[in-house]
Amino acid sequence: MKRVTLGGSDVEVSGICLGTMTFGNQTPEAGGHAQMDRALDTGITFFDTAEMYPVNPVRRETIGLTETIVGNWLARTGNRDRVELATKITGPSQMVRDGAPYDGAIVAAAIDGSLRRLQTDRIDLYQLHWPVRGSYAFRQNWTYDPSKQWKQQTLDHMASVLGALSDAQTAGKIRAVGLSNESAWGLTRWCDVADRLDAPRMAAIQNEYSLLYRLFDTDGAEVAVNEDVTLLSYSPLAAGLLSGKYSNGAVPEGSRAAADKASGGLGNLGGRKTPQGIAATEAYHKLAADHGWDAIHMAIAWQLTRPFRVIPIIGATRMDQLDHLVAGLGKPLPDDLKKAIDRLHKLHPLPY
Repeated sequence: MKRVTLGGSDVEVSGICLGTMTFGNQTPEAGGHAQMDRALDTGITFFDTAEMYPVNPVRRETIGLTETIVGNWLARTGNRDRVELATKITGPSQMVRDGAPYDGAIVAAAIDGSLRRLQTDRIDLYQLHWPVRGSYAFRQNWTYDPSKQWKQQTLDHMASVLGALSDAQTAGKIRAVGLSNESAWGLTRWCDVADRLDAPRMAAIQNEYSLLYRLFDTDGAEVAVNEDVTLLSYSPLAAGLLSGKYSNGAVPEGSRAAADKASGGLGNLGGRKTPQGIAATEAYHKLAADHGWDAIHMAIAWQLTRPFRVIPIIGATRMDQLDHLVAGLGKPLPDDLKKAIDRLHKLHPLPY
């Protein structure tokens, strides 16, 4: 397994990350532990979680459960020194802190809470799940309105949070810091304020990125390259859409869409399962088959060809899904297939 350094930090991680957001909901604790065992055996040492997890759906009563499951695995196996842990503080949400935005004091308390649940004395990468000023992630890009933002208020907020992150890093509680669901402007300002305060610079940004969702390719990529920030790409399979299992109107039992519907949601994979998304998925599956590739393996391998540093976060509900993902790792994408993907992207731009 290739090793990657997160941005300008000294934190080295595996080139593939295991996501844990289903642990405690769709994936029971024993299944989550088995996935972490399997990942570690494969050389995946980088695990990502969040205080908000599990999801699908997010419930007040399960906030922090995924971190607890990861912590129980660490305590049972004694593998803390063999893995790198990433977690996140939740942005404004009625499910956590009654929607209160985080500031420096709240960040400090949240770090301590995550450390307790994870049963560890340090977090390798501590991330801000989404910005308090708002975000165009989660399909909000279609109606995004930044007109109510106030620049000085945003910069003051960044200074407060960076002060807490600096204190936590000095205390040895966190090693590196990162963002999530952040814009190019936001990432640039976080770097600028950190430089001004001599505070920790953002080493990573965890944004959605897949064959079907490529908003990061332009402004985000430029900032990441110039500011030395590594992209942690979440939903590299578009929440399972790219697996092809939702084609022809199918909603498989136990799938994310089925779980969302059962909990009263729309079952549309957070807005990803659109006619255009299905059509694009079918086109990518045909392309993969024409080149003798598995479409899931192609989707992950393609990420590692991008002109900026990317660590895909792979996640699975069941062990057989993780085994399938792992089976395709390390297979380089040929140039002709990469060029064919570029051509196909122009035919299916931004399908959701």
